[in-house]
Amino acid sequence: MSANAAAPAKEKPKSKKMLIIVIVLVLVLGIAGAAAFFVLGKKKPAEEEEGAAAEPAHQTAKVPPTFLPFENMVVNLADPGGDRFAQIGITVEVTDAKTAEQIKLYLPSIRSNVLLLVSQRTSGELLAREGKEKLAKDILREVSRPLGFTVPRDRPKRAASAEEDEEEDRPVRKPPRNPVQGILFSSFIIQ
Repeated sequence: MSANAAAPAKEKPKSKKMLIIVIVLVLVLGIAGAAAFFVLGKKKPAEEEEGAAAEPAHQTAKVPPTFLPFENMVVNLADPGGDRFAQIGITVEVTDAKTAEQIKLYLPSIRSNVLLLVSQRTSGELLAREGKEKLAKDILREVSRPLGFTVPRDRPKRAASAEEDEEEDRPVRKPPRNPVQGILFSSFIIQ
């Protein structure tokens, strides 16, 4: 009986050793996984910072745009007889609040120019989507002008001469980015 009792006693130390080895192995794997997570997690923002350094500072952080609503404008349209008018609500989308404050300084001049733009249009032009889009681009030009930015006009396509081909091949310096992002219509009524 003493031989039988000695055999199970030897198996207990082996199972304790095995349990300790398994626990140590799980701890080592857990620590290695956590270390890999932190190292790889910190490496990705470092790569993003390098890419951000190459880009201008205003593009590094995603900042929501600022919206500057104008008061509704009522304008007589250029239809024959002069009995048609438009009521237009405009909201200007800009990159930041500083630009919105700059626009407010020129607001009377901008409103006047927008009223002149709309008064030159007919109801037929403004009822079509293309007419509204063209008007929005023209308003964008009027809002950007006092800030020192230009918006290129749409030119009709025409046959290119040899001189124009040479001009297109020349490198063109990219103009600064316009802080006025877009023109949104909050209301558009034609009567």
